[in-house]
Formats: sequence, C-alpha cells, structure tokens
Amino acid sequence: MASEDDFHHSSNSTYRTASSSLCTDQETLLEKLLDHPPPGLQRPEDRFHGTYIIFFSLGIGGLLPWNFFITAKEYWVFKLRNCSNPASGEEPVGSDILVPGAPSSPWHSLAPGGVIPVSASVHMALSRPPSACPLLLLRTLVLAFGAYPDPNYFESYLTVASTISSVLCLMANFLLVNRVPVRVRVLASLTVMLAVFLVMTVLVKVDTSSWTSGFFAVTIICMAILSGTSTIFNSSVFGMTGSFPMRNSQALISGGAMGGTISAVALLVDLAASSDVTDSTLAFFLTADVFLGLCVGLYLLLPRLEYARFYLRPAWPAHVFSGEDQAPQDSPSAPLAAPGSHDPSIPPLRPILKRTAGLGFCVVYLFFITSLVFPAISTNIESLDKGSGSPWTTKFFVPLTTFLLFNFADLCGRQVTAWIQVPGPRSKVLPGLVLLRTCLLPLFMFCNYQPRVRLHTVLFRSDLYPVLFTSLLGLSNGYLSTLALMYGPKIVPRELAEATGVVMSFYVCLGLVLGSACSALLVHLI
Repeated sequence: MASEDDFHHSSNSTYRTASSSLCTDQETLLEKLLDHPPPGLQRPEDRFHGTYIIFFSLGIGGLLPWNFFITAKEYWVFKLRNCSNPASGEEPVGSDILVPGAPSSPWHSLAPGGVIPVSASVHMALSRPPSACPLLLLRTLVLAFGAYPDPNYFESYLTVASTISSVLCLMANFLLVNRVPVRVRVLASLTVMLAVFLVMTVLVKVDTSSWTSGFFAVTIICMAILSGTSTIFNSSVFGMTGSFPMRNSQALISGGAMGGTISAVALLVDLAASSDVTDSTLAFFLTADVFLGLCVGLYLLLPRLEYARFYLRPAWPAHVFSGEDQAPQDSPSAPLAAPGSHDPSIPPLRPILKRTAGLGFCVVYLFFITSLVFPAISTNIESLDKGSGSPWTTKFFVPLTTFLLFNFADLCGRQVTAWIQVPGPRSKVLPGLVLLRTCLLPLFMFCNYQPRVRLHTVLFRSDLYPVLFTSLLGLSNGYLSTLALMYGPKIVPRELAEATGVVMSFYVCLGLVLGSACSALLVHLI
C-alpha cells in the first residue's frame, strides 16, 4: 500500500505529489486552497492501519448479512412450502407463495459485487414481463396494509418491498445528514440489522409449516427493514469516509466486494457439502449475527483512534451559492448559496449534483452495464462440455465461473485503487473507459447462453471465453466504480462531503435499477 507520506492532505482531499505516478489531471483535486489544521494540530499516522481495517470490516459487515439472506434461497423454498420435513419422502404440497417453475439455484439472486441490497432483488422482479410489475406492486401494498395475501411471486414481493424500502431510506438519509449525527444513524441501523437477523436466526429451527402465510409476511417485513437499514448504514458510513483520505473510502468499498466474495465461497461450500438446508442457513445467519456485533464494536472503537479523531473533527457550516452567482467552481472563498436561500438543516442538493454530474454519469453507466450482464446473462451461460456429466461443468460451473470469479475480480479491481488512482476525476479518459465497457454486452451474448430463441449463433465456443469476459467485467467494474465513488466527496467542500457520499450511493442504486430493468429486454433479444 502506498505510504501516506506520498500524499498531501486537506480536511477533505488526498492527492499525490507531482513526482508520483498519477496523471496530471489528478491535480484537479488541488484546485481549491487547502484548509490547514489549526496550529499545533499535526496530522497523525494511521498506526497499524487500524482505521483502514475498521472501514474494510464495516464494508464487509454492511453487505454480508444481506448476501447471506439471499444466498439461502433453498431455505426460503423449503420454509414457504406446506411441509416441514424434507426427508419424509412425500411430495411437498406446493405453496402459491412460491414462483411456479422458478429456478432453485440460489445464485440467481446474488447481487453484483455485493454493492447495494437493492441490486439483487430488483433483477428478480424486473426479469419478469413488464406488465406484471404494477400488479406485483399492488399486491405488495395490499400485503403491507394487512390484507390476506394471494401472492404468486415470492421473489417479486421481495423485489418490490426491498426496492421501495431502499429508495425511501436513501432519500431520508440525505435529509437527515445535518439533523441526525452520523454516529446515531450508523449505530441505530446496525442495531436494527442485528435485531432482524436474530429474529430470523431463531426462526430457522422453528416449524412454520402451520403458519406459512404468517412466516411469509414476517420474511417480507424483515427483508424490507434489513434492506432499508442496510442502505442507511452503507450510505452513512460512505458519506463519513468523505472526510477521510481516499484510501479509507477505498477500504470501505473493497470491504463490500469482500462480502460478496465470502458469500460466493459460502455458496460453493454449501453446494459441495449438500448438508441439511436448515443447518447451512443457521450457519449463514449466525455468521451474520457475529459480524454485525463485530461491526458495532469496531465502529465504537473508531473515534478512539487518534488518526480517526483528526478527520472526524467538525467542519465549518456549509455555504452555498445561487444559480445566478457564477463564482469559480473550485474557489475556496466562493459561497455555495445565497445567504438565507437555503435551509441549513438540509444539504444543498443542486450544487452537489452540478459538481458530481460527470462522476455520477460514470457511476450510473458502470452499474447499468454490469447489471445488464450480471446476473441475467452470465448465469445462463452453460459449459460446452455440460454433456460430460462432470460436476465441474454442471453443478459448479455457474457458481465458479460467474459468481466467485466476478466477485473476486471485482474485489481485485477495487483493491488496485489503493495504489493507483488514474485517470483523475476531471479526465475525459474516465468516461471514455466507462463507455468502452459497452463492448462487453455482445461478447457475453455470443457465448453459450441457453436457451437461445432469436439469436442462434454462438461465436465463442470454449469455456475459457466466459471466464475471460467475466474477469474483465469484474475488474473494470471494481476499478472504475471505486475511482468514481472515491472522487465524488473529494471535489466538494468538506462540509458537503457526507451528503455527497449519500448522493453517490443514489447513483449506484439508479444504475442498478436501470440495468436490471433493461436486462429483461436483453434476454428477450437472445
């Protein structure tokens, strides 16, 4: 990892000296004068990389519970059928809660890189015919108001409930940035997430066959709460890292990818062991409980570190300029709004959107392309040697070549940004590289995607091609998205860094939703 001696620091920005390996356009981060610390207050060192490790762990903890929740799909299939003994040998009575003919593979629900909870569930509903979406939303609203449910699409209920919860909580978190301290938001969200998982852990060994509909309602409610609180936690912590050097933002983002990798490995172990579904799910949920408790302890430890206290010091109140005042964009003395024209308790959205427009486009388009391909296309690419009957070309092919490989490549791409941050935030090369990822779409479409209805040609007749393309998809997604997300809070004044972090989280959510929606159209083209 690069030494912090090679960086200059402001209260909100970190950048290398001109003699470092960064491109010249990285110096756009230097355009505003630095607000130096008070006399006698020296910048401490991150001893033993303690702060870095804490943020990395918080990144894992923010998404690992959600990933375990959706990885245990076989558990939900078992629980929501009218049976309680899978070994009885009797044909289970179907439940109208489950999707008729739905794939039982748990990897169809995993999120790309473990980025944000809404990503995994959005794909499931939007992969269905568009005409069904209003009906699904109506049914979910009926369920929410307590009427007896008549659900035919369990996954779609999860989709709509988690999407609504995530979006509402993301908006609420932005409005609460200046009203509720980040410490309160983070600890409250962690506590609620832990409470939800404790409830779900207890229910694993409870016989729910006599109250399947009630268990279904509890699952939907718990999932919506988990999705919303996870969104608040992740966006709050990411916003908080905006006041730290970029390496700490990188640690948090890489931790999220590590959470996805861990759940992909857990899925493989579960497939290989073929253990009882309730035992494996209990192991998943207990691991999530322990990790959430660990996150609470680590977050309470954070302000005790001298390095963290230095960057957590209060910022000056935000100043904003009106649209008519054409002050220099990066001038430190330029106000950000006309006096009295803005409620100081709500962060000014317009200047944040204006300054992050370019990076926002990069983030939205990056996750749009990623969620177009993963998992809608990539999970349906079959091995050309599937007929051999080998478990490596059947049972383990998709988990290995799609989920584990993508998550690991995504993690590697994010981790590289700890040493290399090029191109810079104002470089035209960054959006160029983002747009170049569009070429990945036809590459995946001409692999051995099955079933094929309209596009019958398979150009890449080797199992090495999807491995190569998935690696490129993961590496480019991890590296470029981490750069854009790290730069966002650094190109605004420090007092707006946390709010900008929340806005950058919204860009991620928007890209995932758009990509998941359009993935159904892409599938129909094939």
